[in-house]
Amino acid sequence: MEILSSYNLIIECSVILILSFFFGEVSKRTNVPSVLMLIILGIILKIGLDAAQIASPDFFPILEVLGIVGLIMIVLEAALELELKPEKYLPIAKAFGIALVGLIASIWVAALILHQFIDGMTMQKAWLYATPLSILSSAIIIPSVSTLRADKKEFHIYESTFSDILGIMVFYFLSGQLEADSGAHGAGIVGFLGNVVLTIIISLIASYVIVLIFQNIKSNVKLFLLIAVLLLLYALGKKMHLSSLIIILVFGLLIANMRLFFRGKLKKWLDYKKARHIYEGLHVVTMETAFVVRTFFFVVFGLTISLASLASINVAVVSVLIIISIYLIRYIILRISIGKDILPQLFVAPRGLITVLLFYAIPVEAQVIGFEPGILLFIIIGTSLIMTFAMIKDKQRTGRAIQKANDNPVGYEAWEAPSLEEISAKK
Repeated sequence: MEILSSYNLIIECSVILILSFFFGEVSKRTNVPSVLMLIILGIILKIGLDAAQIASPDFFPILEVLGIVGLIMIVLEAALELELKPEKYLPIAKAFGIALVGLIASIWVAALILHQFIDGMTMQKAWLYATPLSILSSAIIIPSVSTLRADKKEFHIYESTFSDILGIMVFYFLSGQLEADSGAHGAGIVGFLGNVVLTIIISLIASYVIVLIFQNIKSNVKLFLLIAVLLLLYALGKKMHLSSLIIILVFGLLIANMRLFFRGKLKKWLDYKKARHIYEGLHVVTMETAFVVRTFFFVVFGLTISLASLASINVAVVSVLIIISIYLIRYIILRISIGKDILPQLFVAPRGLITVLLFYAIPVEAQVIGFEPGILLFIIIGTSLIMTFAMIKDKQRTGRAIQKANDNPVGYEAWEAPSLEEISAKK
């Protein structure tokens, strides 16, 4: 096929990456998520291929690999930015609590909706289908909140990262329970918690070993070697049915907070200058890799979308009900835990990469014919647009506040020079 020849592929991939860069610049100025523009680009390409009567190849294997690598890079990128300092413990704990409660509540309500409106959807399967729809997308959130106030930006990084990890763990727990077809949920939960503890222990040991080995490697070509090791550990962890994403998170936290993890007798083993150099290089490589993978993932996802599914009334009803539940639950949780200052946090709840990735990971025996993929697309686009409008509104509100402060310096407007009578009276 001429369109997929070697040079054409190079041209097409290069153009997509260049467009993605410009989408990122447009996103900074307009707060429209760049991934939304990438999905639209994929849809346009799909329409073009159909119009030219060119048969599209099977994109699913590509989408799956891109999704897994993208997920690893995004979580690693987020972990590298998390500072574990005493003053950060409370914000981290609060973000974790909000992410956990929000995730479980959203899954429960979405499962009730799916069970009610989708034919053949048992409650057990509904929980599995509802999980991807309830996970925040750090792939969309982290690039989109860069202009927010520091504490709000930090909250979104923590919350979305925890939502990713917890959501994936819940999904594979539910998937394992379904595959086992066992009613012994208590034993399943104990086994699940044991799996998490084992994964954390293995992650800590592996992370210490990796840092100590790589700080002594003299070759200049070692950053992608390090990424290859992390990918290998993730894949092996999945084969061993471990919560592999914890391995990536723990390593990122350890290398970003080396002074915290290398204390006491461990301190003498660390060459901080060399290890810090690895951290800085890894941070850059991770950001660049995440950009490339995120770009192609969402474009390929756009190529796989069937727009006809959006025309279904049932798709619209189910999607709208789930979206309403997302923000209602979020409002209650944020209002209780944070207070009145919940804008634009309330509306920063997009679904994206992990939602798509986990949807395609639903086991064959759990798949429901009556579930239409259009629900997935409707919720992803709907939550992304709501976040976009909220971010634009917040940017305008912040701009007006800054302008007002510049026009009326603090204390100037309210202060008036005392009169001569007032001065005389004081004397």
